[in-house]
Amino acid sequence: MIRLAIFASGEGTNAQSFIDYFKSSKEVVISLIVSGNSSAKVLERAANAGISSVVIDKDSFYNSNKVVDLIREKADFIVLAGFMWIIPENIIKAFPNKIVNIHPALLPKYGGKGMYGNKVHEAVIANHEKNSGITIHYVNEKYDEGKIIFQKECEVLTNDSPLTLAARVHELEHKYYPIAVEKMLM
Repeated sequence: MIRLAIFASGEGTNAQSFIDYFKSSKEVVISLIVSGNSSAKVLERAANAGISSVVIDKDSFYNSNKVVDLIREKADFIVLAGFMWIIPENIIKAFPNKIVNIHPALLPKYGGKGMYGNKVHEAVIANHEKNSGITIHYVNEKYDEGKIIFQKECEVLTNDSPLTLAARVHELEHKYYPIAVEKMLM
């Protein structure tokens, strides 16, 4: 049985897609939801699904091994799903090639510090890109620079706003992220 820890900071829609996808799996279980935001809706989603959750503080996250120890005890693999903090080196070293993230654009374009959410979609539209999409990648010490695992495109329509483009990108995230992680794990 492979145990997943999902790190999320907000609504938790990607976490919910994992909860739904793996709810009847005999090979993969979501063992923990980790958030740095005590008011994140993802914590409610975890409670509704009967999944343990923990709220971490930045000091413990960046200046101790508390999170490393917790994850080692509870999980084998880490999925970032809208987690807004850069992962520190001690966690990356403790889980080499066992931490993945999803980005709402086709990396290497539109990645890096500050490129998240609607900021990404605004930049894609402003630059008149024909396509956008999702990138699933391993996590390293730099924002959005880990080895790419999977990409899926969607068309950028001439009348797109950041919200309409985001809606199509979210559909791709919810559909393909759990599938891509499952393929990696099996």
